[in-house]
Amino acid sequence: MEYRGVLFDFDYTLADSTLAIAEGYRKGMEALGWPPPTEEQVRHTVGMTLEDGYALLTGDHDPERQRAFFSHFQHQVGIKATGAGRKLMIEGTRLFPGTEELLVALKEQGVQVAIVSTKPRQTIQRILVYRELERLVDLVVGGEDVSRAKPDPEGMEFALEKLGLDRTETLFCGDTVIDAATAQGGGLDFCAVLNGTTPATDFAHYPHVHIAQDLWGLKQWLEL
Repeated sequence: MEYRGVLFDFDYTLADSTLAIAEGYRKGMEALGWPPPTEEQVRHTVGMTLEDGYALLTGDHDPERQRAFFSHFQHQVGIKATGAGRKLMIEGTRLFPGTEELLVALKEQGVQVAIVSTKPRQTIQRILVYRELERLVDLVVGGEDVSRAKPDPEGMEFALEKLGLDRTETLFCGDTVIDAATAQGGGLDFCAVLNGTTPATDFAHYPHVHIAQDLWGLKQWLEL
């Protein structure tokens, strides 16, 4: 294991919140007069900011309506939701096979682990607590912790500073070309994980040290 730190994206890298995200999109878009998107359409927005995902699905680039969609989403299943909607996001998020085993192996090797995501930090932390994984993650950087979302490397650089890591000794793992571009911009080695909707061929245009089929493959490649 040559890295002292590993940074992970969250959605479709370590976990799958599709059910809750799709519900938030449906309710948010219906509130703004749009037909509800299919789950498959929503899957292709995962990794984007909610505003960008809304614009992709509707073609509506009006900032005010994008902010309104963001607010509707957060009240339905996000950080401002209560009851069933919040439960769906926290308890309905499933971990990909191999997530816990990979994080345990990294902890045993003394490797520092952070999550850098556009998802709210509080939501990720609550999911980690619910899944009893919080002890395995040293830092969570959420969308509210940065002024510029990925692919800007701000969140990545924040994590490096907080953990005292050098970029030359840190790996970034993600499932989208947004993650690949983030690593490229921040000067980190990048490993793609094919848990999401992005095929391996899409990463050909970005620097990468490995493409893992899944988290078991990543663990094996890291020799853990």
